[in-house]
Amino acid sequence: MKTGQFAFEAAGDPQAPPLLFLHGIGGAARAWRHQLAYFGNRFRAMAWDMPGYGGSEPLANVSIAALADALQAFLQQTATTKPILVGHSIGGMIVQQWLTRHKADAHAVVLAQTSPAFGKADGDWQKSFIAARLGPLDRGETMASLAPSLVKELVGDDPDAEGLALARDCMASVPAASYRAMMLALIGFDQRSALKDIAVPTLLLSGSKDNNAPAPMMAKMAGYVPAARYVELAGVGHLANLERPDAFNEALNGFLNSVVPTTANAP
Repeated sequence: MKTGQFAFEAAGDPQAPPLLFLHGIGGAARAWRHQLAYFGNRFRAMAWDMPGYGGSEPLANVSIAALADALQAFLQQTATTKPILVGHSIGGMIVQQWLTRHKADAHAVVLAQTSPAFGKADGDWQKSFIAARLGPLDRGETMASLAPSLVKELVGDDPDAEGLALARDCMASVPAASYRAMMLALIGFDQRSALKDIAVPTLLLSGSKDNNAPAPMMAKMAGYVPAARYVELAGVGHLANLERPDAFNEALNGFLNSVVPTTANAP
């Protein structure tokens, strides 16, 4: 589907409570198909292609703030009000940024395998992180050639074979320009001081084998969010919804059952 400048996938009754999934830097709307199928019987489940991905038009200038503005535009163009937002990795950063201007506009949020900050542009860890991910492209590699190794670094123990294949396909399909822009958009992101202001029900979801958004960091992050729920998935790396879709869905479903009225949550 497409609305305005955005492409997205959806399942479920348009009148059902809206549940929107936001993918990470190496993802796509189709990375959420298992979740769309699972939750589409109770929600208007949607997944966007982030600007510059799939059929969505790129932004002229990419930043987390600009991506949050794009999220608001997407919600307006799809007539989506009071959504439950599920943001993975950079998608979770976008949700955090969006909340600073739309505190009361979400029904609930899920911050999955994400961080409240990336840090200083001149920090050694940050420079090393960016160089490690953009260096191969600078040396002539392509996203298709890099996809197998990039995905292998992200996953934990015994990932689902179909999910792993989909993760590689999504990564291989990311335009190199979009991948570069999103990586650089991370620099300087810092919403740590805003965590205390998140005023909607919140689930923080981590993987015990996630090296990009380590579980101890996410557990600490949860401590700053009022009334947050924290769930850690054992053996899971950075791509929980693809590595262990059933475990991810179970954790998300438990949270959704606590925040959506039973009558609206019935199949």
